Amino acid sequence: MEIEKLTEKHWPEVRVIYESGLATGNANFSNKVPDWDEWDKTHVKNCRLVATENGEVLGWAALTAISDHCVFAGVAEVSVYIAENSRGKGIGKQLLSDLIERSEENNFWTLESRIFAENLASLKIHEENGFRIVGSRERIGQLNGVWRDTLLLERRSVKVGI
Repeated sequence: MEIEKLTEKHWPEVRVIYESGLATGNANFSNKVPDWDEWDKTHVKNCRLVATENGEVLGWAALTAISDHCVFAGVAEVSVYIAENSRGKGIGKQLLSDLIERSEENNFWTLESRIFAENLASLKIHEENGFRIVGSRERIGQLNGVWRDTLLLERRSVKVGI
């Protein structure tokens, strides 16, 4: 397996993986994947990765800035999605680890994730990568007419912003 920068050439496979994640009902509150241009505008250019094997995309990870206010310039939200047939193989954990390294190279001091409480695999890989639960949000939003809770996880860099 190789981890490389996610580019537009990966988008068709990334899109399929994103759709598959949404179909689980435990990825995020959205029901549809944006087009490339919209996705490209909202994700940090230097913090986008794909895991590939023999030319096939197995998963992806990226950061989204949480705010355009300058005081939050080093704070971003994490996304990690793994292809359905590649889940449970440690790919998400490795992608997240590499994304953390890339984030610190780009001066991010805090990474956060909002994870559905039922998404145990995501919680596990975040905790294994130094994230901690800092809060919970009960009935924060509805997905398909059902109120959902999320956990807020945070990882503070020990290299940047200290």
